[in-house]
Amino acid sequence: MKHSRIKSLMAFLLLFFMIPNAHALTLKIATLSPDGSMWMEKMREGAAEVAQKTQNRVKIKYYPGGVMGDDKAVLRKIRIGQLHGGAVVSGSLSAFFPDIQIYSLPMKFRSFEEIDYVRERVDPLILEGLEKGGFVTFGVAEGGFAYVMSNARVQSISDMRAQKVWIPDNDPTALEVVKTLGISPIPLSIADVRAGLQTSLINTVTAPPIGVIALQWHTQVKYLLDIPFIYTYAVLSVDKKAFSKISPDDQPLVREIMTRVFQEIDQENRKDNVKATDALRKQGIEFVRPGDDAIAEWQAKASEVSKNMIKGKELTPQMVDILEKHLGEVKK
Repeated sequence: MKHSRIKSLMAFLLLFFMIPNAHALTLKIATLSPDGSMWMEKMREGAAEVAQKTQNRVKIKYYPGGVMGDDKAVLRKIRIGQLHGGAVVSGSLSAFFPDIQIYSLPMKFRSFEEIDYVRERVDPLILEGLEKGGFVTFGVAEGGFAYVMSNARVQSISDMRAQKVWIPDNDPTALEVVKTLGISPIPLSIADVRAGLQTSLINTVTAPPIGVIALQWHTQVKYLLDIPFIYTYAVLSVDKKAFSKISPDDQPLVREIMTRVFQEIDQENRKDNVKATDALRKQGIEFVRPGDDAIAEWQAKASEVSKNMIKGKELTPQMVDILEKHLGEVKK
């Protein structure tokens, strides 16, 4: 009898100590952001807070600096379970939610005021769409306005057509833009762009100042076309199936912490982009402002992109209408 009670007590204690770790999980997340960058510092702070507040039931392990490959490779590794998530540029997730590309339509935004007004109303729709597409997403982090930068002086569309133009190899919006402009692009992964510039495989990129400096592309270009061309952003997304393995009690806590972290990254990126733009000027890159006729030509072609993407079912007309509605409100 006594022996039976001891066995029961041991079984109870074993079960008791197993319960806190029954839903323990280490989320493996990859990013192109280099170690030591503001992004990684903030995300590591978030991971430490998650581990501390869940008593190590949830841990986050990062793979920074592109060690897991570009966004396409990261998504493939998420699909086979080698990774659970990634901090990726928005276009990478278009296969899961096509309307995620809505902010990347060329020349739609003229100012940060317009961006802030639209994002307050449209960000929730993007996050909801990604969740339906299979990803838990902790928010949107601004990459900033991307500008055309080149070794050659580019003002008009005809100037652009004469260049060796890079586009990301997994970005449907970028592909539609160059098709509409009549440009034959050279698709490369982000990791291959610097080598492409150094070897003259390409001589023209479109990217935000903060990205150009962080990736050292600015050392290979001389001119910047002074028109905010597209708005870029990234998302931190985790496979929904992997996230569901976290204890239901811990899931809201992880969402709250990482959403706050991504909001901080979003705000810091804007400040850093302003500094990066000043740095480009100081390093001798010439800012080229095209004439009114050239700007009108750029705008006319840019307006065709959303129509073509709707025809190709790469964007829904409903999302384009929502964007135009909010832009109309803020422009008044």
